[in-house]
Parts: sequence; C-alpha cells; structure tokens
Amino acid sequence: MTRADLCVRGAGIFGLSIAYAALLRGARVRLIETARVGAGSSGGVVGALAPHVPEVWNAKKEFQLDSLLMAADWWRSVEALTGLPTGYARLGRLQPLPDERAVAAAHTRSVAAQTLWRGQAAWQVVPATGADWEPASPTGLLIHDTLSARLHPRLAATALAAAITALGGEFTDDTAHTGPVVWATGTAGLADLTADLGRPAGTGVKGQAALLLHDARGQPQLFVDGLHIVPHADGTVAIGSTSETRWADATSTDAQLEALIRTARAALPALADAPVIERWAGLRPRATSRAPLLGPWPRRPGHFIANGGFKIGFGMAPKIAEVMADLLLNGHDTIPPDFHTDRLTQEKLPRR
Repeated sequence: MTRADLCVRGAGIFGLSIAYAALLRGARVRLIETARVGAGSSGGVVGALAPHVPEVWNAKKEFQLDSLLMAADWWRSVEALTGLPTGYARLGRLQPLPDERAVAAAHTRSVAAQTLWRGQAAWQVVPATGADWEPASPTGLLIHDTLSARLHPRLAATALAAAITALGGEFTDDTAHTGPVVWATGTAGLADLTADLGRPAGTGVKGQAALLLHDARGQPQLFVDGLHIVPHADGTVAIGSTSETRWADATSTDAQLEALIRTARAALPALADAPVIERWAGLRPRATSRAPLLGPWPRRPGHFIANGGFKIGFGMAPKIAEVMADLLLNGHDTIPPDFHTDRLTQEKLPRR
C-alpha cells in the first residue's frame, strides 16, 4: 500500500471535496469508499444551494455566505479539469410573500442583505409578473434573492471523483489507511461518533424528493411553502424535500412525497403535466448542533470528522474543503466554534 499524506473515508460531498482540495495543494490522497460515490444523501436529486435569511447574523451564516460566494469559481475549476458538467449555476430564487407582515419582514431583510452580503448579492422585493415560471403570490410580491444557486448532486459528485483521479488521488474499498484519516461517513459516522463518546453527536433525518421531466433550464429555483423547486440544466426539475425523524424504511418513498408533488403542481401550473421520472429517499446526516461538525475526533489522535451537512452540505462544501485542508495539511485551525468538534467534549450535552 502506497503511503498517503491523507486518507478520507467516504465519497459523499464532504469527503470528495476535502480530497480534491488536499490534492490541489500537492498532498497524496487515498479516498476509501466501500459502496459507491454518492451512496448516501449526496446521491440525491435536489441540489438547492440557498442562503440563510439575512438577519440575526452568526458564524454559521457567515461561513455559508463565504462558501456560496466561492462556489462559482470552485465548481468551474472542477469542470475545467475534467470536462464534465456539475450542473452549477447561480440563477437566484423566487419566493412568494403571503401577507403584509411577510412583506415588511422581506423589506427589512433586503436592507440587511446590502451589508451582510457585502454588496455581492441582493435580497429584493419585486412585483409578480404572472410568468409561467413564477409562483402565485397573495400580495402580488415576491422575494428575489440573487445569491441562491443550484447544481446537480450526482453530476457534481461524478465530476469531483473524476477530478480526484485526474490529480492522482487513489480510490479504494480497502479500509486500511496511513497518515491522518478524515471520517466523512454521513449518518453511519455520526452513529459511530455517538457510540464512541457516549453522548449524541447527531443522527440521520430522512428526506424524500422527486425528479420531474420538465425543461426549465435557465430559470431560478423557487421556494414555496417550505418546498424547493429546482430546475436543473439537464431538463429536469427537482422537488424536495421532507424532513422526517421517524420512518419504517429510510430508502422508500410514500404518501409524504406524493403530497410534495401535489403541492409543487398546485404552486406552479407549468408542472401540472410533467411526468415524475424518479422518486428518491435517503438519510441526511444532521449534527446535534444543526451545524456541520468539523475537526479532530475527540480522544482519537490522527482522526478527524467532517460530517453533518444535512440540507446545506453542497452549499458549504467549497469552504469546508479549504478549512479542512488547512487543518490537515498545515495545522491551521480556522473552524468556527459553532462547527468545531471541541463542542462535543466541552458542552454539557445530554448523555445517552
């Protein structure tokens, strides 16, 4: 076995991104995956890279903003290296405003975004136009944010894997490792960490989503009644997703997904006759803090954690990759306290 400077366990979005960033810095990287690239929630269909609301600002929102602003160049570099599409485009997002209270809040957030988003994106209140690709709004007004982007999760993961190979990274299902090892193993990894520490580190939350055949490429994504409607570059539209803490089968779809599809069709008549070409269900890893969990594995020298992406893993990935590469290769720890694995031993969390 050739000695690696870094081993990464898990070929989901965090593992792939960290491996890619480390290779770009000249490290020798082995990526260990016992199933397949994107075997977990990174193999889903939605791909909404949407920001947090520009108010009550905190480290998590600042970190996500940095990552979303990095994303265009970051994904473009992957595409340039491989010649493969990722489906990335920053096309914004529309959201209906249901009442005057929502309108007032949107205007306040619009002002806040001018500062918080550093003049690089806007949160605007705009009049509805009645266009086909536009949700109905009771007030006749919509939020239009210009920061939201989308990518195709499976295309992005495939392109990242190809980039890793192009840079000399090694893919293997052999779990032996040399050098530091990053555990980016999703829901199973959170369960392992919980068992090791004897206190909850996180769990899986089931999501269901659907893919419809409707060509709306070039259109913004929509957010209606908590539902993401994301037009992809391949002529499909993703609908998602549920957040379920109880389930009988984590990978089966049911009536909850059918309800989402009905909601999407009602919100956007353009989708009324669009056939459903895929239904997807899976577990998304959510850390107890609800922020990504990054840093050394407590009391296990040479082992590190990158987990808990939940719904924002793809949006956070570019900056997480760079921050973890800084830590792993240079010993430079810039992980925000809200994300840091130190919290697992410092906080008085409920014990199991």
